[in-house]
Amino acid sequence: MEERIEFIDQPEKSKKARTAKKGLLKGIFDGSILTRDEVAGQLPFLIFIAFLAIIYIGNRYHAEKIVREESKLQVEIRELRAKSISTAAELMDISRQSEVSRMIKERGMDLKEAVKPPKKISIDHKE
Repeated sequence: MEERIEFIDQPEKSKKARTAKKGLLKGIFDGSILTRDEVAGQLPFLIFIAFLAIIYIGNRYHAEKIVREESKLQVEIRELRAKSISTAAELMDISRQSEVSRMIKERGMDLKEAVKPPKKISIDHKE
């Protein structure tokens, strides 16, 4: 009994694998891979994935736009708050009695300061 030993040539398999990879890459670049039956069967799924990718990109741009608007509005809020505080301080300064009397004199009005405090008038209702 004679034993036969066959050796599988490893370099041939790797050559076939490289050739298959080159064929796949060539098919991707020249577009012929899209005409294969396996890919054509998956076309609705690929279109769905492309649609989701477009929605995802659009959502990201929309979110970035909202963040930019929010930061602009926060800057505007800070500016308006500072303006409000300065306006309130100016109003408080103008409404002091001494400031009011000075402004009346500057404008030439014939108003005079009350020297006597006001009196409260109360009426008793008797039935």
